[in-house]
Amino acid sequence: MAKYINPYTDFGFKKLFGGEGNKDLLIDFLNQLLPSHHQIADLNFRNPEHLPDLSVERRAIFDIHCKAVSGERFIVEMQKAKLKYFKDRSLFYVTFPIREQAQQGDWNFKLDAVYFVAILDFEYDEKEEERKFRRDVALKDQDGDLFFDKLHFKFLQMPLFNLQEHELKNKFDKWCYFLKNLQNFDHIPAILNEPIFQKAFDTAALASLTVEQRAVYEENLIQYWGMKSAIETAVEEAVEAAVETTRKEGKIEIAIAMLNDKEKPEKIAKYTGLTVEQVEELRDNLKKKK
Repeated sequence: MAKYINPYTDFGFKKLFGGEGNKDLLIDFLNQLLPSHHQIADLNFRNPEHLPDLSVERRAIFDIHCKAVSGERFIVEMQKAKLKYFKDRSLFYVTFPIREQAQQGDWNFKLDAVYFVAILDFEYDEKEEERKFRRDVALKDQDGDLFFDKLHFKFLQMPLFNLQEHELKNKFDKWCYFLKNLQNFDHIPAILNEPIFQKAFDTAALASLTVEQRAVYEENLIQYWGMKSAIETAVEEAVEAAVETTRKEGKIEIAIAMLNDKEKPEKIAKYTGLTVEQVEELRDNLKKKK
C-alpha cells in the first residue's frame, strides 16, 4: 500500500496546493518558477470556475486560480492526459484572468501579470529532438527579445524529469522530484528533509485523510488508473496497426517486384504471405495504371 497520495489525481493535487491552510506550499513551488520581480509574498484563492461573458461562450474551470497580493494572477493546472489543441486551450484559459481585470469607467488598460502553470503527466512535444522538460513561454519579437512581460506560460513535462536524488541542484529540482516520486516514497528522503517539504509530506500522508476524503481519493485514483490504461491500450493498438501496415507494404513491394519479373501469382503468394487472390488483384491494378 502506498503511504502518500498520488499528486496527479484531482484530489491529490488540490490537497497539496489548493487549500487555504497549504497555500505556503503553493507559494514556495510557484516562486521557484517565477522571476525575482514577480515573487509571491502572499496570495488569495479565487473562484476556479469562470463563466463566459456571453451565454454562447464556453466556460472554464481551473484546477487552481489565485492572485498574489502584489497583483499577479495564476492559473495552475495538473494535466493527466494529452489533449488535442492543448496550447490553444491554455491560451483560451488565460483570457479569463485578463478580461476580469477590465474596469468600468475611465481605465487606461493597465494589466497585472498573468501566469499559466501546467504540470503535465504526458509529453506534448511530438518531435523527440524538440522535447524539453521545462518550457517557459512569453511574447517575444522577431529577434527573441521580450516584448511583453505580463503574460507567461510555464509547461513542465513531468515524464521528461529524470533527475535522481544526488543530481538535484536547487529548490525547483526538489519540488519536481517530490511531485514525480511522491506516490512511491515510503519515507522522507534526506535531501527533502526541510520544513516546507516536511509539511508537504504530512499533507500528502494517506493516514491523515478522513474516511470521506479517503473515499473521494480512491475514486479519483481508480479513474486515473483507468484513464492511463485506456491511453496505453490505444497507443499499443496504434503501434501494432502501424507495424502491420509497414509489414503489409513491404509484402506488396516484394510482390510488385516479382510481378515485374513475370513470376506466377502462386509463387508470389508463397514468398510474401499474401493470398493468390490478393496477388492477382494487385496485378490487375498495376495493369490498369499502365
